[in-house]
Amino acid sequence: MNYKETLFFIAKCLTISLEEKNRQEIEKQLKSASIDWDAVVKVSTAHYVFPSLYCNLQRADFLQYLPHELVSYMEHITDINRGRNQQILKQAKELNNLLLANNIRPIFLKGTGNLLAGIYEDIAERMVGDIDFIFSNEEYSKAITVLIEFGYYRKAPSLPTNRHYSRLIKKGSIAAVEIHKELLIEKYQNEFNYSFVEKDSQVIKGVTVLSYANKLNLSIIANQINDNGFYYKTMALRNAYDVFLLSKKTNSMAAVNVLDKLTNPLNCFLAACYEVFNTVDSLAYKNTKKAASYLSAFNSQFANPIPTKSKPKSIKIYLFIKVRLYIILKSIIYKEYRVWLFKRVTDKNWYKEKGMQLGIKK
Repeated sequence: MNYKETLFFIAKCLTISLEEKNRQEIEKQLKSASIDWDAVVKVSTAHYVFPSLYCNLQRADFLQYLPHELVSYMEHITDINRGRNQQILKQAKELNNLLLANNIRPIFLKGTGNLLAGIYEDIAERMVGDIDFIFSNEEYSKAITVLIEFGYYRKAPSLPTNRHYSRLIKKGSIAAVEIHKELLIEKYQNEFNYSFVEKDSQVIKGVTVLSYANKLNLSIIANQINDNGFYYKTMALRNAYDVFLLSKKTNSMAAVNVLDKLTNPLNCFLAACYEVFNTVDSLAYKNTKKAASYLSAFNSQFANPIPTKSKPKSIKIYLFIKVRLYIILKSIIYKEYRVWLFKRVTDKNWYKEKGMQLGIKK
């Protein structure tokens, strides 16, 4: 199995609990005993969907077709992730109670928000990093103060950002916390922000989360905009799986078309999901010229790996320069950026680290 075959196989496996056509196709593939399980483990792990893959295969009663050693390993990893998520949910509820007691209402985002909303049949399916929530501008500073007084602290200085405060950790707590006042880079902040998502947020068991439509939008935004997926024409299956599940709870095409400048990159991601998940109806997208062009570029990375090999490196360098110019501009205006920039340019290890990331040093 090459990379494309492996990626598309995993993606279809993630839908078999809800898509009968894909269920039948996957069972036929499994019975053929032609699956390169080493490749499946490698790709699903890189995309943070290894537990999701196990849970879907288990629900479909397809584990019988897998090597016994692999099933044992998948079960072990999934059990570990389930335990971690149980602790994350406990921590999130503690934070929610703390903030509400101080008259501050957090809106939980991303993976933790999806766990709290119960979009997964098994909480072990989702691999979660930080606990993210967003506040109004009026409550943002107060929330930081409350958490610091409660024992949260910054492990190390980080790049200044107008999206969220530096990551906070607390001794004895499993997850770091990101306190947001914005969801996106400045270019799109007037379109998708606290005011936009707050108005139709929902309260589930005392915890506030985004509407299903905005959960879907943010899942795409995290990949396409915040992680530069729109530049690279790549897909993160963890985000895509969230979009698939949320498309069963809301109209995905209608959700992305409510926006303006963001509609095209979000619609393009839907188009890629539609193909990768094997033409799932709930992931239908608006068939525009821009979407067609995006799909062409997206698919070319699988069909022509050699000509496109140098493209990610050039994009990475372009984005690196773009971000650094942005920081220099900000440092002229804001002291916190100047302090951070001075520390960076006087750190020899930083040059080595960035050179390795860009592939220009070993």
